[in-house]
Amino acid sequence: MAENQGEVKLLGVGESPFVCRVVIALKLKGIEYEFIEENLGNKSDLLLKYNPIHKKVPVLVHNEKPVSESLVIVEYIDEAFKGNPILPTEPYQRALARFWSKFIDEKIVPAVRKAVFTLDEVEREKGIEESLEALQFLENELKSKFFGGDEIGFLDIAATIIAYWVPIFQEVTGLQIFTSDKFPKLYNWSQELINHPIIKESLPPREPLLAFFKGRIEALSASK
Repeated sequence: MAENQGEVKLLGVGESPFVCRVVIALKLKGIEYEFIEENLGNKSDLLLKYNPIHKKVPVLVHNEKPVSESLVIVEYIDEAFKGNPILPTEPYQRALARFWSKFIDEKIVPAVRKAVFTLDEVEREKGIEESLEALQFLENELKSKFFGGDEIGFLDIAATIIAYWVPIFQEVTGLQIFTSDKFPKLYNWSQELINHPIIKESLPPREPLLAFFKGRIEALSASK
């Protein structure tokens, strides 16, 4: 346990890439925490108490103080606990890491969602196009083994959804958005990332995730 870490709880669901970001940050820092599994179909009083505004996971509770939104939580963890810095120390690099992480959540995630979970063919094609365009920007931004250099950093954590979840979406739907042919640098980065010991132990098991998203796609198709 990290020295003087206090009481740390994480409210989340196992299949969420946003919850996984927080798990990675906690493990990188060596923080012990209690994981409280939420049922988003029947939200607990605890979740409504700690995140009354968005009523969403993840929520980190440190000494009874709640912090919400995955990227905000990762920054909080970096500042609240010593050792293994996650954000770059140089101000411009910090700003870039924040910018590209926001880009993932505001551009890549919505585009991929549209491509994977939209039944309308025109909208789906639009989602695929937007995903490819956005991923190309990220491909051009990758200059080393990880976005954080030789070590995993803030942007790598933010981009775990691309490395691990997008290939699962592809397997479920048959889409080919993120491939080694289209994005060689990003693809190599994704393999390095998901095979890193700390990331590996932080990721939810693949088979249940596949089954979960297969179920979601089938339910969508049935509601057509």
